[in-house]
Amino acid sequence: MSPTSPPTAWDDPDSSRAWTTLITWAVLGQILWPLVCIGSLLLILGPEWPVWLCFAPLLYSGYRSVLQHRYFTEAFQIRRILKAYAWNVYKTPESGIGSVPGAKSGDVWLKLPNPEQPGDLIPVILHGHVRSPWWRRRLGPGVKPEKMAQVAEVWFAGDARFAGVLAVPGPRRLFLVYQHTTKGARFPAAER
Repeated sequence: MSPTSPPTAWDDPDSSRAWTTLITWAVLGQILWPLVCIGSLLLILGPEWPVWLCFAPLLYSGYRSVLQHRYFTEAFQIRRILKAYAWNVYKTPESGIGSVPGAKSGDVWLKLPNPEQPGDLIPVILHGHVRSPWWRRRLGPGVKPEKMAQVAEVWFAGDARFAGVLAVPGPRRLFLVYQHTTKGARFPAAER
């Protein structure tokens, strides 16, 4: 970022606007997916519709209704991080899919500097999530150059050892990343 950048990412109007978009979609999903689920169920119960046509929308909207709660809570975790940390810009960070400790075979990762030892790189894993395929199609081996160019510069607000928010310049595509701990919690009480 430039020397005139705000002290925290939240102080940047574009960051708060990106978060507002994120929370707006989370709230709309919290309302609309259950309505689609109920509407599909009502169509199944009606005798005039072919029942089998409504099962796919019913199952998918039920799945999204359950998943939507995670989007909502992650949006507030993102806001908390944006209020505490400034954006750091990284040009073409080392990245890949799988092959780092703690990553499953399909997990995308980036290596970002350790805040205490800038020469030391820490792999930050973008754990499986509905929003992670966008990143997966742009990072790692075998990616087309035009797609990789979309993430040639990434913004990161947070501490790579614990949690942070990853974004493409703008900021856009806000994504919560966190390190799994041995205790299993996303954010251990001592580090919150």
